[in-house]
Amino acid sequence: MAAFPEIEKIRFEGPDSTNPLAFRHYDADAVIEGRTMKEHLRFSVVYWHTFRGAGADPFGPGCAERPWKLEDGTVEDAINRAKMAFEFIEKLGAPYYAFHDRDVAPEGETLRESNANLDAVVKVFRELQDETGIKLLWGTANLFSNKRYAHGAATSPNADAFSYAAAQVKKAMEVTKELGGEGYTFWGGREGYQNLWNTDMKRELDHLAQFLHMAVDYAKEIGFTGQFYIEPKPKEPTKHQYDSDAAACMNFLRAYDLEDHLKLNLETNHATLAGHTMMHEMDAAGGQGMLGSIDANTGDELLGWDTDQFPTSVYLTAQCMLMLMKYGGFKTGGVNFDAKVRRESFEAMDLFHAHIGGMDAFAAGLKIAAAIRADGELARLLTERYSTWDNGVGAGIEKGEHDFKTLETYMLDKGEIDPNISGRQEMLENLINRYIY
Repeated sequence: MAAFPEIEKIRFEGPDSTNPLAFRHYDADAVIEGRTMKEHLRFSVVYWHTFRGAGADPFGPGCAERPWKLEDGTVEDAINRAKMAFEFIEKLGAPYYAFHDRDVAPEGETLRESNANLDAVVKVFRELQDETGIKLLWGTANLFSNKRYAHGAATSPNADAFSYAAAQVKKAMEVTKELGGEGYTFWGGREGYQNLWNTDMKRELDHLAQFLHMAVDYAKEIGFTGQFYIEPKPKEPTKHQYDSDAAACMNFLRAYDLEDHLKLNLETNHATLAGHTMMHEMDAAGGQGMLGSIDANTGDELLGWDTDQFPTSVYLTAQCMLMLMKYGGFKTGGVNFDAKVRRESFEAMDLFHAHIGGMDAFAAGLKIAAAIRADGELARLLTERYSTWDNGVGAGIEKGEHDFKTLETYMLDKGEIDPNISGRQEMLENLINRYIY
């Protein structure tokens, strides 16, 4: 049974279109800087919010109306949901999807039963992928919802919880490989603490690193060559999560000899919770060669929690694409819509409006970023600002030709520094506005 029989494939109609079920900016085949928009953006639809999200919040249950069952039921229900999900993704024109293991198949009474349920749905996924050409961007395991993970999974004080999580990730990696997944993501939903009085932080971090090394070893054993990602988030549901931001993640990976095996999957709303912009997090990761993939969403400036709203600001998307293009674009990751419609947007049709808007916002951001790069004015101003490092004493410092003694001699002879150049923040902000409107 079709979920959206009245909806045809979403088409590009151009900036003048007033059709709410058409793209105004996302032209999948349009070429920018030698790549098509489809290749630049690599859009992915998430299973958890889009096909399992019911719109619940802390003050009330979900009120979403969907042609598929939202709650966990039978494997047959899960298979029916999968068929409708692929119909949605195909009509939207997104090339990828992503999922947690527990999104796609009901959890059984035992691990063995849960694995069997997952296998049944994965078989259908494989058939649907072959029929539609839609691919799996990355898979992951839900190691935070079940009460067994109340104290964490890889960082739990209960060794059995660690062991169960290892078995669950083993299976999730196997099905990700079976489906041709291009990556695998670790999000430490409860890998952190609520209270340091009952926490051995060093021991928990050691266990988390050991867990990730086990995953690396098993990937080699089964021949899974997809990229591993770790996703930063500072809090929610714990008070402090160990993967708190890009810098903390990169420090952790280097401290435990994991930097060659994992990159970062960055999310805008998580950056906000960490007190950063997404541009900051992408630049921090990109500068260290660890920018892997992004979760596309945004938060509400008036709310202090992870609202996971669809991105609509072209300022945000232009910043994201400028950073992405600065570091060579996606190698394995993509723009993954880890976003959910508002509780009040309860009709199934709202899912199309939300994704179309997000895809158009990123396409517009891509065009703006490409225009900034082609014009070269921003790059010229940056070069001018750092010009003292391109010759003379600055170039010598960067080449390692100086130490404190030689620099003291240099300044004693010179007496005072050359005048600083204005940062021209306001002019730069006006410059960026010129590309946007």
